[in-house]
Amino acid sequence: MCGITGWVSFDRDLRTSHDTLDAMTATMECRGPDDRGTWIDGPAALGHRRLAIIDLPGGRQPMTVETPGGTVAMVYSGETYNYTELRSELAAKGHEFRTDSDTEVVLRGYLEWGEELPARLNGMYAFAVWDGRVDKLVMIRDRMGIKPFYFYETPDGVLFGSEPKAILANPLARGRVSLEGLRELFTFVKTPGQAVWDGMHEVEPGTVVTVDRSGLRARAYWTLETRAHTDDRDTTIATVRELLDDIVRRQLVSDVPRCTLLSGGLDSSAMTAIAAQQLAGRGETVRSFAVDFLGQAENFVADELRGTPDTPFVHDVAKASRTDHRDIVLDSHALADPEVRARVIRARDLPAGFGDLDASLYLLFKAIREHSTVALSGESADEVFGGYLQFFDEEARAANTFPWLVNMGRHMGDDADVLRPDLASRLDLGGYVADNYAGAVRGIQRLDGESDFEYRMRRICHLHLTRFVRVLLDRKDRASMAVGLEVRVPFCDHRLVEYVYNTPWALKSFDGREKSLLREATADVLPKSVYDRVKSPYPSTQDPKYAVALQDHTKDLLARPSHRVFDLVDRERVHRAAHREAPQITQASRRGLERTLDLALWLDMYNPELSLD
Repeated sequence: MCGITGWVSFDRDLRTSHDTLDAMTATMECRGPDDRGTWIDGPAALGHRRLAIIDLPGGRQPMTVETPGGTVAMVYSGETYNYTELRSELAAKGHEFRTDSDTEVVLRGYLEWGEELPARLNGMYAFAVWDGRVDKLVMIRDRMGIKPFYFYETPDGVLFGSEPKAILANPLARGRVSLEGLRELFTFVKTPGQAVWDGMHEVEPGTVVTVDRSGLRARAYWTLETRAHTDDRDTTIATVRELLDDIVRRQLVSDVPRCTLLSGGLDSSAMTAIAAQQLAGRGETVRSFAVDFLGQAENFVADELRGTPDTPFVHDVAKASRTDHRDIVLDSHALADPEVRARVIRARDLPAGFGDLDASLYLLFKAIREHSTVALSGESADEVFGGYLQFFDEEARAANTFPWLVNMGRHMGDDADVLRPDLASRLDLGGYVADNYAGAVRGIQRLDGESDFEYRMRRICHLHLTRFVRVLLDRKDRASMAVGLEVRVPFCDHRLVEYVYNTPWALKSFDGREKSLLREATADVLPKSVYDRVKSPYPSTQDPKYAVALQDHTKDLLARPSHRVFDLVDRERVHRAAHREAPQITQASRRGLERTLDLALWLDMYNPELSLD
């Protein structure tokens, strides 16, 4: 894993711009604490920060190849899990390798197959190739959007980076956010290509973006397609298991210590158990880590979202799979710490509004990094196999909007409630969501003869796999890379995604429960307690001290009435939430406090130019 950045300027010689490239590269230090490198040749400049995972001495970047037609240079972030097969294929075609890294395989693959290369890759990646033979930049992102990738067009070229902060470090990039960016910030719709910052865009998942003297062009090399599923139930379950076994085996490859993230839910438990089984065959033990909150197990109160605490199930899996397990126990003081909040915002470049969920994830990853450099996560199984409440909620199923918004509004309130009424009116978030939904469902293919209900569920699955999952993948990547931890996501392997997406809903839920296929495919390695457990989301602290700490921090902010945050949020509403008695602090008011504090810190740290007209 790494951080990449670069600058292409066809009207200047960038060899006079080392300082700017160095500043852009320096912003990626957390993503790549092990090494740095820069390369400049005429109109092209590339920067790289490295987190060494495979071939520790041989994978330095930027990596170049001299050809008769000119230099081809690359900066690469991620992992290619089928690189050994590709290396053999390329060697048979006459390519010679100087290192054992997957980076060199990808670079040589570009020399052999050009822009057709990504169709051959299995992995998570974001990389840029400067092809000096034709003076062209090629930017490529993995199919599911696991690795982030941003670009910003300039009058004579482009800036790019793993994160917005790398681009914003260049004077050509204007740190401006308009109403359109705020609409994206205050909704949960993940508009493809939208980066919140004006003029900045994401390289969309499964896309190749090229830049040359004639301009910028984008081409999708992968989309989630509808295909007929002809396998019966037993064959489908067996195929899911075969895929999972292969995926986990590939993703356990590492030259540095690795572990699993274990929540005690079906997804992480299945993944951990398979990993433990495979490593045991080699005489190794898998490490596992779980997050917990001080007093959570003793004081847990069930609600509609979370019916059981995680820890007992975590320990059942750790015992059954004989993992080397450790609980990371967090207290409310750490979760509410303004310094932790600032680090999360710096990692995200935005006030994302996930509150204690973001803080706990960051602190969990920070603690894990003291022991491991690579972690496997159960992230995305709910999107792939159909695990969320909204998949089974009739109101969410029938709604002509993103189904997760129905449940989020019901259980957590509306983020927009904190906004000033005049700004909320100008933003028209309802209209923004409606337009996005109409665009998101347009073009989802329907099978011949597919029933109305099955097509409705196909659309819901498609929305989760192309919109919802990208929010969570970005959150995971930023929090982990902020501490130099590589998190791999086996359930995002495109082969598994394609196969399970095209299984009908009746098969995905054949026993009337969530994630039926995953449960049966891994039943042999799961403790009965986990096999029978009902889905429980990522945990949130129930300690009232956390909400009180939020109130105290908000009162400090309210004592600064001229703060720019009050151009965005309703000061009176925030004042009421900050002075509510502890028993009256609802989940919605708590989220409003978190959102306000996030916005205030972001404004202080980034000083964005806000265009609210």
